[in-house]
Amino acid sequence: MDEGIIVAEIGQFADGGVLVVPRATTGTEEDIAVFRSGDDYYALDDMCTHQEALLSRGWVEQGEVVCPLHLARFRLADGMPTCFPATWPVPTHRVEARDGRVILFPGVPADGAPALER
Repeated sequence: MDEGIIVAEIGQFADGGVLVVPRATTGTEEDIAVFRSGDDYYALDDMCTHQEALLSRGWVEQGEVVCPLHLARFRLADGMPTCFPATWPVPTHRVEARDGRVILFPGVPADGAPALER
């Protein structure tokens, strides 16, 4: 997607908070969870790669999202798993905070994240 989708105003959700953008809006296979950590925003598919659990129901700790089902952890910046039971990364999406808005680019990997088959 060349043009982004405005998903929120900056500061609309709290540090450690999450906003789920439905797949009907993004055109992706999975809903996308947009997380705020400090002043940064990150976007990941809202599905754990270990088992079908919604990452948006987990929590953010030290730059990672913790899956609520089996406590797998994924780095927000690139979707890489950091502990078992997850062994496969979660697809990321580029997200920008500019002009007072949080803008999501579905299907475009975050800078530095691996390009995964979707």
